[in-house]
Amino acid sequence: MRKLFTIILFGLILHSTQAQQAGRFRMGMDLGIAIPDGGGIGGVLYLEPKVNLKDNMSVGIRLGVAGLAKDVTYFDITEDYEGEVSANLSVGGTFDYYFHKDNSNVAPFIGVGYGYFALSSIDIKNGDFDQIDDIGNLEADFKWAPMLRAGVELNKFRMAAEYNFVPNSNLQDTAGNVIGEAVNQYFAFTLGFYVGGGRWRQWKQ
Repeated sequence: MRKLFTIILFGLILHSTQAQQAGRFRMGMDLGIAIPDGGGIGGVLYLEPKVNLKDNMSVGIRLGVAGLAKDVTYFDITEDYEGEVSANLSVGGTFDYYFHKDNSNVAPFIGVGYGYFALSSIDIKNGDFDQIDDIGNLEADFKWAPMLRAGVELNKFRMAAEYNFVPNSNLQDTAGNVIGEAVNQYFAFTLGFYVGGGRWRQWKQ
């Protein structure tokens, strides 16, 4: 296992000596923490195949999974309830613009995205934890939403902060009645790496 890890790491180091070029393909993976608006905590995992439009620009498709535990609001329910949100899926297009200097492996960037979020069901429990009311699983809506991010790449490694502007979703009971809403916007901080495409280099004007 150690030999396999050493071979993979050595291959990535060798591959990172190539210069970033327009038209090159790259694949990235990012893992991080998520903080929903209004409180809560969670985690995110992204896979993002990308193509370099120019030496300082890239476009891609981001496939994401976010698991969020957050507060929800229920209409006409006064008791203390909390929602446990299972994994939500998303897919969307991205665009990144990089700022890079000659003879430097550091490449700061800013990016935008727009995608489709499939928000999973929420299990409802009484806040007392000694009793579970028979409310059932509440289904949330599917949403289109933008995303903004900024970060820095160092050789093959990547660090970024992002905000996902996912609109609030209606919560429905098993009869289809709207009984509440969930706040879906969240901030995320991620660390990751990519393969392919090489390092970013200074572009020619």
